[in-house]
Amino acid sequence: MHIHQLTLSHFRSHKHTQVQAENSPIAIFGRNGAGKTNIIEAISLLSPGRGLRRASTAELSKSPDNIGWKLTAEVISDVNSNLIETSWTNTSSRNVKINGKLARQNDLAKLFRVVWLLPSMDRLWIEGADGRRKFLDRLTLSFFPKHADSVLNYDKAMRERNRLLREKITDSGWYKALERQMAQNGLLIQLNRIATLKKICKAQDKSTTMFPVAELSLSQTDNYMLTDEDEFISVLSENRHLDIMAGRTLIGPHRSDMEAIYKEKGISAKDSSTGEQKAILISIILANARALKKELGHPPVMLLDEISAHLDVDRRAALYEEIKALDAQAWMTGTDKELFSELGREAQYFNVSENSGISNIEEVDFAIDNLNS
Repeated sequence: MHIHQLTLSHFRSHKHTQVQAENSPIAIFGRNGAGKTNIIEAISLLSPGRGLRRASTAELSKSPDNIGWKLTAEVISDVNSNLIETSWTNTSSRNVKINGKLARQNDLAKLFRVVWLLPSMDRLWIEGADGRRKFLDRLTLSFFPKHADSVLNYDKAMRERNRLLREKITDSGWYKALERQMAQNGLLIQLNRIATLKKICKAQDKSTTMFPVAELSLSQTDNYMLTDEDEFISVLSENRHLDIMAGRTLIGPHRSDMEAIYKEKGISAKDSSTGEQKAILISIILANARALKKELGHPPVMLLDEISAHLDVDRRAALYEEIKALDAQAWMTGTDKELFSELGREAQYFNVSENSGISNIEEVDFAIDNLNS
């Protein structure tokens, strides 16, 4: 799977940018603020959700124009080609079209599989469980396209239930339908998450890699793991008086946490060094791609922002070798082209610059400015 052509119109700092891409690693370099991350953020919006920065649709519009934005991509998977378009104007909500026909955002997950890693994730293991849940759900969505619907339906029902709790409603008749919807979708969410962790752990265990293997597991902060829909409905009902006092739902997959153990050392990821925490994240993303390739016959598109900035030369080379072995289209950003020198001629190179707030992109040859020295 890869993007053949990507077009950004009035998106962030890009007034009009078009990239012709090959099915290969793609190195995007340029100084800070030039608009490199904006390109991979655009790609992330070809999947369900608010993209890798979780920005509002209005925030994505190029200033000072603020007329809206449009992204178009030709996505090729095996012998199939699909045209994906997503856009927003200040007079409408975000639209999605697939091959010219209106579609739901969640339909994108069926056509486009993508994983990403950002510098902001470096603190994933030491911050709150919410970030780890979002990270896990993004991994899960790459395997189970309907996972987005389950999360959406669960959250919608829970928000309505929480409203009743805050209003101190005690009549069980108001809760029954909502709690059944939460149980149905909550069970699917948990099963999908557990299956995803198993797939990633298996892909790590069967690989030869310089990156640390992590033992991953799912835990519940409420110590309650879903096993049966009717049982979950019963627990929600029985716990309702406590939820009313708290003003929110205290049991369910929204309380899950992903735990990671650095297998070789037997220590938690949160207790590992900063470099080890980053290496564990890279290991998980690579394992995700390997598992998807085995399952689908092709790897996902990978978005790796400033991925090489804090890697030593050996680990950087190892990362690039794994990406090439996967035959993955990995879009990588960095400030200096030399950070990608180990890729050699097996990658495309793009220089991003900025002039008066407008980003420009230019493909350059590998050998330019002694890149290959």
